[in-house]
Amino acid sequence: MAKPIILAVDDEPQVLNAVERDLRARFGSEYRIAKSLSGEDALNATREFKKRGGSLALFLVDQRMPAMSGTEFLAQALEVFPGAKRVLLTAYADTQAAITSINTLGLDHYLMKPWDPPEKEMFPVLEDLLSDWAASNRPPFEGIRVLGTTWSAKGHEVKDFLSRNQIPYLWMDVEKDEEAQRLLKAINGAPKLPIVLFPDGRFLSDPAMHDLAGESGLQTRAARPFYDLIISGGGPAGLAAAVYAGSEGLRTVLVEKEATGGQAGTSSLIENYLGFPKGLSGGDLARRATIQAKRFGVEIVSGEVVGVRAEDPYRYASLADGTEISCHALLIATGVEVRKLDLPNADRLTGVGIYYGAANSEAVGYKGQDVMVVGGANSAGQGALSLSRHARTVFLVVRGVALEAGMSSYLVQQVRATENIRVLLASEVIEVSGSSKLESVSVTEKDGGGVRKIPVGAIFVFVGAVAHTDMLDGVVERDPSGFILTGRDLGSNGSRPKSWNIPRDPYLLETSVPGVFAAGDVRHMSVKRVGSAVGEGAIAVALIHQYLKSV
Repeated sequence: MAKPIILAVDDEPQVLNAVERDLRARFGSEYRIAKSLSGEDALNATREFKKRGGSLALFLVDQRMPAMSGTEFLAQALEVFPGAKRVLLTAYADTQAAITSINTLGLDHYLMKPWDPPEKEMFPVLEDLLSDWAASNRPPFEGIRVLGTTWSAKGHEVKDFLSRNQIPYLWMDVEKDEEAQRLLKAINGAPKLPIVLFPDGRFLSDPAMHDLAGESGLQTRAARPFYDLIISGGGPAGLAAAVYAGSEGLRTVLVEKEATGGQAGTSSLIENYLGFPKGLSGGDLARRATIQAKRFGVEIVSGEVVGVRAEDPYRYASLADGTEISCHALLIATGVEVRKLDLPNADRLTGVGIYYGAANSEAVGYKGQDVMVVGGANSAGQGALSLSRHARTVFLVVRGVALEAGMSSYLVQQVRATENIRVLLASEVIEVSGSSKLESVSVTEKDGGGVRKIPVGAIFVFVGAVAHTDMLDGVVERDPSGFILTGRDLGSNGSRPKSWNIPRDPYLLETSVPGVFAAGDVRHMSVKRVGSAVGEGAIAVALIHQYLKSV
């Protein structure tokens, strides 16, 4: 397959040659480096690349060019390759034009001239953008195929697992797709749907997620029996801890039962995360952090910690596959899951119209239909905005009397400005109906508006939070809702937990068992924000270092 293209454009030959030299030295093995001395020539080249079936990954364009500025060129070139990343080369005086282009053209970055040394000033930026482009670019498909039917709860589970783990797959409906029917007939016997077909001819029928993880190339067993640090949970807190622990030389394994990113990984867009003025999706954040952790030598295991025990000086984690691994220190960062609807038919319709969280793998399937989002926090607002790009109408059902009560101001403004989002305040879902799939939802309005039965194709639920702490039952102290008590929350007036057996007080994020820490949403009274979870993950590693020095 031909290499994707990086196109550099600058009217000064010496500068253009220098750009080409640097790009070729760093990216030439993976990308074709092309160059043009004017916007007009670059446009012609761009159109020619398109005719020949090429893929263009990144435009690196000088802003100040005669006849056609860099922003003017990008406005036309992006009509040909809308998915290409876009970077401006600017002088100090062009900064305002670059900032304006962030809003008008979706400019990804601008680099100030000169960019020496490129290893510091240019390459990290371009590497990041090209990684993003490669993650979203879809060349001719030669990977995993999933055969199933549209209204299948298990089919949804398989698609959600693959998409959240960023494993490319092609969904094929055996009721509508002739190629899917041909592939199904070619399989001996009568395998149960869904069927996961691998490029080498292997297949799994109605697979368990652990089996699917192993066959898809995910690591399902720890490589060694003992680690400095075991992290249970791969959400923002767990990933941050993994990055810091790995970078500081701790032998670290992270165990995640579904997909790295946790609930945050399903967010369609996080706009208030520091350092990303255009925002980034939860999936992108998870992918970046996962790559970063692995780069520092952290093992990431697809599995579940189902039991924890302490036997001084070591801590032990029992996994769902029956294995046990040990460590000096253990961090619980299992986060929370969305509270399930406690309604008749809800379990039966889960995965066939009822989804918990964003369910990005299903959103496009409801194009042109009416859907519903339930919840009043940021995750619900982000979900409603994402769905509004596909659905005809998005009903946003909020128990509170005002969006501002639980949602950030910037999201409230966006929700209200989106014409096809209808907000139902002081409202609650009381019934879900449908035979083989969801067909309607009944909503009661607390202000006396009565009950409305609304026909919808899907409902996406973002209400409440349930802690993942069953494996700690009888081990560490928790609050009545199952959230883990840490630090000063373990006792009042300087008292220590009953199980505490060492002379010092518990550290800020340490549980009632020395050497067992907790971070992120799973912790009692934590701030339910991505930024705070990342911060707690980093702080936990600093406290773990203090603990390791004392044992």
